[in-house]
Amino acid sequence: MESQVVDGFGVAHFLSQTDLVGRLVLFVLLLLSLASWYLIVTRSLAGFLEQRRASAFLARFWSSGSNDLRRRLQDEECNHAFARLAAEGLDALADSSGGVSLAAAGGFAEYLSRRLNHVIDDEAAAAEYGLTVLASAASAAPYIGLFGTVWGIYHALVQIGLSGQGTLDKVAGPVGEALIMTALGLAVAIPAVLAYNAFNRRNRLWLARLEGFAHELYVLLTVKSVAADPLVSRPRRDGR
Repeated sequence: MESQVVDGFGVAHFLSQTDLVGRLVLFVLLLLSLASWYLIVTRSLAGFLEQRRASAFLARFWSSGSNDLRRRLQDEECNHAFARLAAEGLDALADSSGGVSLAAAGGFAEYLSRRLNHVIDDEAAAAEYGLTVLASAASAAPYIGLFGTVWGIYHALVQIGLSGQGTLDKVAGPVGEALIMTALGLAVAIPAVLAYNAFNRRNRLWLARLEGFAHELYVLLTVKSVAADPLVSRPRRDGR
């Protein structure tokens, strides 16, 4: 008998007693949770694949002598930021050597620096994708859950006022609903804030690594002059 009573007061029992406002709170929390987990899964997978592609590219890039730069890059696909940096560097070299671009008229070193910085700025902007949603979920979900908690307590007070006595059977439903709303708000916020911090750290490390490669590429193309041919083959941009 006691087991049946306990089973009857599960989470579904309390949530089934919510009104329109309570269901709206649950719907908003569900949307925030789905958006957060979608970003967590997709960004984690994309970051993992991009790290693998970048590591393989850098291993091939530095594997042979400086005179083989054209051969190393001609078959590369621009599917990550490091390959795009190399492509922009060789594009800048070809434009500057050919003398056909007004943008390159200020000198090769300055032109190359602008091209590389443009790629890094684009990558920094792309790295911010989804962080606003995660930050919003992390900050707003506890307060949305708290609103649901206050609404549940309000229902409990109404039940006490109508019955004239604060017995357990009168307030168990609204109080249980209030506690569940609090728990759901925290369940949405905690993964979002952890993912936000993890992605921020990943972005800082990724951009620092990218800036380091850009500096090495700048030295390679300006000081070392290992790719002086203006018709040097560049990585393919169409991915084919």
